[in-house]
Amino acid sequence: MFSDLLRRLTAPEPQRLPDTDARLALGALLVRLARSDGDYAATEIAQIDHVLMRRYGLDQAGAQDLRAQCETLEAEAPDTVRFTRAIKDAVSHEDRLAVIEAMWAVVLSDGVRDEAEDSLMRMVAPLLGITDQESHRARLRVSAG
Repeated sequence: MFSDLLRRLTAPEPQRLPDTDARLALGALLVRLARSDGDYAATEIAQIDHVLMRRYGLDQAGAQDLRAQCETLEAEAPDTVRFTRAIKDAVSHEDRLAVIEAMWAVVLSDGVRDEAEDSLMRMVAPLLGITDQESHRARLRVSAG
């Protein structure tokens, strides 16, 4: 189902993704992060739905449907390094920065900063072209809000 999107993402020179595909790719990163600690918690799922609703103007049912598609894509996506590097080349910096903020919202949603989630955040941010300082400021914004 997602083979065309994955093929385009992992092409030698990925092109900018259409909005529909960018939604799936970025949402899949949120799912990967939430699953990284082996506990895909209801609070994390609710936070992903909230991010998708707010970011894309979806209602609850639309966000749940998009998340389900993102869950499928995440399961089929290549390793995190290849996946995030491909997204970096295909998605604007502003969108990638917003994804880092959304990822911090997922990490913090269950009240526990798990070591696996922190490790994935430290790996993903630079692969997306986001500096440590930008990621730190994003985390502080999420913590404050």
